[in-house]
Amino acid sequence: MTDHDLSTRTAVQLLDGYRTGAFSPVDAARAALARAAEIQPEVNAFVRITAEEALARARESERRWRRGEPRGRLDGVPVTVKDILLMRGHPTLKGSRAIAEQGAWDEDAPAVARLREHGAVFLGKTTTPEYGWKAVTDSPLSGVTRNPRDPARTAGGSSGGAAAAVALGAGPLALGTDGGGSVRIPASFCGIFGLKPTYGRVPLYPASAFGTLAHVGPMTRDAADAALLLDVIGVPDARDWSALGPPAVSYSEVLGDGVRGLRVAYSPTLGGQVAVRPAVTAAVRRAVERLAELGAYVTEADPDVTDPVDAFHTLWFSGAARVVQHLGPRRREVLDPGLREICGQGARYSALEYLAAVDARMELGRRMGRFHEVYDLLITPTLPITAFEAGAEVPKGSGHRRWTGWTPFTYPFNLTQQPAATVPVGHDADGLPIGLQLVAARHRDDLVLRAAHALYEAGAAA
Repeated sequence: MTDHDLSTRTAVQLLDGYRTGAFSPVDAARAALARAAEIQPEVNAFVRITAEEALARARESERRWRRGEPRGRLDGVPVTVKDILLMRGHPTLKGSRAIAEQGAWDEDAPAVARLREHGAVFLGKTTTPEYGWKAVTDSPLSGVTRNPRDPARTAGGSSGGAAAAVALGAGPLALGTDGGGSVRIPASFCGIFGLKPTYGRVPLYPASAFGTLAHVGPMTRDAADAALLLDVIGVPDARDWSALGPPAVSYSEVLGDGVRGLRVAYSPTLGGQVAVRPAVTAAVRRAVERLAELGAYVTEADPDVTDPVDAFHTLWFSGAARVVQHLGPRRREVLDPGLREICGQGARYSALEYLAAVDARMELGRRMGRFHEVYDLLITPTLPITAFEAGAEVPKGSGHRRWTGWTPFTYPFNLTQQPAATVPVGHDADGLPIGLQLVAARHRDDLVLRAAHALYEAGAAA
């Protein structure tokens, strides 16, 4: 079996191979590391590739599999970690020159700790814009991350390195973070699956300065891998006071329940509020029609919401200002200019303006709660466009000032803390991936994963 064969396997397929002895964790690690080294010069998905550590962990895993004693549910599976999350033994620089590389770095983030406990093989840390502040991936520290389908275009962000790595075979599993779409946006642009779970389902430590907008989520090749990863990382951790209790179900076990009888609302433009490219509309509609053929009750219906961008900006920009509050003038000079700009704006908000944004957020949550009394799932495009030129925050000539101008389908569901996933459902005329977004009520991550898995099983996701 060639390295290429192994680098295209899902985590579920790798584990099956380990069980049967068809190949080993060392074989899989070598294949993934070879792909990481191959793609890095052009795509720039990694800030650090930890090859020696990965091979050492893979050898330990191989010995356990030979004894018939795997450590956990992901023993020997290659994974990557976004460089926003702590990983023991390695710096977490968050795309910033303002963070010193020296330090103990002796603690794992909760999701990373769970992966370590389950025997996963860490390939390295993936790229992020500075502090994860925008929806494309470039930073003063690590440069521009590029799209796997066309290096002249962006991979999206802020988990752009994670998405590119999964899409190009450098590990089937990745940990990303999502404060306004940062898992779903790059997953859509790169043609992979990405899930933002219900807030608190995956514990986060240290707490994000962006507060309860920030989620940790799986980025994978399909919904089955995401369900497996969520089963591992979606358990409580005492360091996160807002973490949820244990899940009521195993997400892997309910994947096959399908969509028959589910009530699905399809909103192609959020009631005419979003201009969507025709290729995106057509691809999403075809996938929605496939769900109907699989037994879902599909209705074209829009949630009763207006664009909450002003409230989101107040919360997001305030969080950014808090991130850099401790930096003196000289260290602020090395920040991404766009980040410096929004930090200045965030620092000018009053407490009353912040609380008004919280009020708007709660009202949006109430409306979506009522909406999901009628509908099990909401479907929208993940993004109204496909990937644009690399190195820019907004598409050239779009007239948008900030990244939120072209991501109107993603950040509302960070405000409401609902589970939301993107599924690849086609390509435009340039061969660039198109994503469909699935949204469910809070705590119904199982419905999102079931519907996504049904699309994969039906051949409607690719």
